[in-house]
Amino acid sequence: MPQLSLHSPAGDLTLSEEDGALVSLDWGWVPEQHPTALLREAQHQLEAYFDGARQVFSLPLAPPGTAFQRRVWQELEKIPYGKTMSYGEIAQAVCSTPRPVGGACGANPIPIIIPCHRVLGARGALGGYSGDGGVETKSFLLALEGAAPCRMAS
Repeated sequence: MPQLSLHSPAGDLTLSEEDGALVSLDWGWVPEQHPTALLREAQHQLEAYFDGARQVFSLPLAPPGTAFQRRVWQELEKIPYGKTMSYGEIAQAVCSTPRPVGGACGANPIPIIIPCHRVLGARGALGGYSGDGGVETKSFLLALEGAAPCRMAS
């Protein structure tokens, strides 16, 4: 599987590609890398995001997951840069309840690009974050985007 690692302010990240689409973004560094044009483009877009020069990712994504998880992840991609939504708001959009939405967020294989960090608990509580560093990384990403952790999307 083609992979490319990069340094970021959120830690070392590794991108993985399968059949011409991104399938994962993981924390850590892989020793053996096989970069492709897509992985290099994803690296450039992530670097621009961390530099504050990119607010929307434009990459082919194919996250492995259940039909429900993919519906949740599609909703997450609709949350604008610098905005947040609650687990309950996402649950309403996918005709579910907050707990399974939280589970889908925790299973997100392409964090940052599929912005699960923009989803908050009731009354703006940070909730959890499955990326390395947990809620500290989630807080960092929200601050990077200028999103107040307790502000909900309108």
